[in-house]
Amino acid sequence: MNQRTLPLLLVSALALALTACGETTTSRAGSGAMMGAATGAAFGSLSGNAGRGAAIGAGTGAVGGFLFDQHRRGNID
Repeated sequence: MNQRTLPLLLVSALALALTACGETTTSRAGSGAMMGAATGAAFGSLSGNAGRGAAIGAGTGAVGGFLFDQHRRGNID
């Protein structure tokens, strides 16, 4: 494991732990988008395109936060 991999793994673990924090649909989707953007930027920076990684991560995090909220409310299994 090189010196770039360990911080990236730590950021990823933190992002997964904090994704979908909140009590409302908006706050869960928003926190998912923010943590997804941060993680995506970290991964994207390794390939030389942090902006694209942040955009993909934000979209994925927002959808994940929304789906988590709907699951918690019992709307989806």
